[in-house]
Amino acid sequence: MDRPPGRVRLQRQVRKGRVLFRRHGPAAPAWRRRAAIFGGAVAVGLAAILFARLADAASRAFDRVHGAAWWLPLLVTPLAYAAIAWLTGRLAPAAGGSGIPQIIAAKADPEAATNELASARTALTKVALTAGALASGASVGREGPTVQVGAAVMAYAHRILRVPVRSSVLVAGAAAGVAAAFNTPLAGVAFAIEELAATYEQRMTLLVMTAVLIAGMISLGLAGDYVYFGVVGQTLPVRSTILLAPIAGVSGGVAGALFSRAMLWLVRGGARALSRGRPVLFAAGCGLVVAAIGIMTGLTWGTGYEAARGIIDGSHTPLWFGPAKFAATLATAAAGLPGGIFAPTLATGAGLGNAVHALFPEQPGGAVILLGMVAYFTGVVRAPLTSVIIIAETTGSRGLMLPLLAAALIAEATASLISRERLYHGLAQRYLPASSTL
Repeated sequence: MDRPPGRVRLQRQVRKGRVLFRRHGPAAPAWRRRAAIFGGAVAVGLAAILFARLADAASRAFDRVHGAAWWLPLLVTPLAYAAIAWLTGRLAPAAGGSGIPQIIAAKADPEAATNELASARTALTKVALTAGALASGASVGREGPTVQVGAAVMAYAHRILRVPVRSSVLVAGAAAGVAAAFNTPLAGVAFAIEELAATYEQRMTLLVMTAVLIAGMISLGLAGDYVYFGVVGQTLPVRSTILLAPIAGVSGGVAGALFSRAMLWLVRGGARALSRGRPVLFAAGCGLVVAAIGIMTGLTWGTGYEAARGIIDGSHTPLWFGPAKFAATLATAAAGLPGGIFAPTLATGAGLGNAVHALFPEQPGGAVILLGMVAYFTGVVRAPLTSVIIIAETTGSRGLMLPLLAAALIAEATASLISRERLYHGLAQRYLPASSTL
């Protein structure tokens, strides 16, 4: 007996509805991709805020140690450096250093990233040991580690929702980390373009924009609408720009390129040669150097944020602060501790700008300091667009965009003559398989 026509039509509609639900419903691949990027961006923003608070607490803990007795860092810092270097090697070797080179290397095999370079173990170790480094007075920052943590969080969000982890996912997570760490959304996008994305396609643009927007909103909602280094309202006339931008650009490009070359030499065997097969003891020696510099200067501990902000605000800072911070940051990098160079590099650049201002005291101090910061930062990371936007957003100095851009471009051209290889891409080579190239 044939089924009634009405029942047949109903069954067909039900089957069609099921197919449409599988293709376009909440469990569909498109919806899972959207949920992964939205959920991952929210998680990156929360992780960045928690990491920032942990880092600040660690820095305050060291201030209490240093305040208790001036000589305590001579014991605490070398022992902490040795312990952190040992723990990094034992727990998660991929957690050493900045974190940005690891994510650049992870793009070569995104699906395997959560096995090591962007694994939960590496991210958690990175957070804990970076905080430990700050608690010992190490010259490190949290921004580079936040990039690695952000990429790991975004990758796991996609894994949980059974969405393929592609290079664009890692770039989006890393860019969201930069945006949340500095409260600088535009810098997150610029960083993704200049440092992380070899090819910047439309699909990656949408992922990065979405992740940066959401992470930035989370940071803004929880940490408030703040300007990282405080607002600098000064400007430079054209005549002053023509004079100062080349001086700051050339000096920043030279100094930044020398730091970059020294970092690459250390990673490619220099530190191994200096340590003579005793990396933990060598790390303790580096910690002793950092402690000695910190005790002699009183300014080079930790990120250098307070010193940099003081220089920008016009407080009297000795001219040797820039070279001292340069040496402390390089010694910390030689030890292989987890921790970024963003904040210490900006602080060193502030010291450079302070020296330039000493030559031209009649010029606006804050504006000249920013020229030194953007020039040195560009000389180190070789990303002029990111450098300008970070400085403009962290100081509210949009009126200085053209002078900052001029100094950054001059610094980029100068640095390229001294160190052809870009720092983060050079550092990433050690994390790549032998057959892979960037």
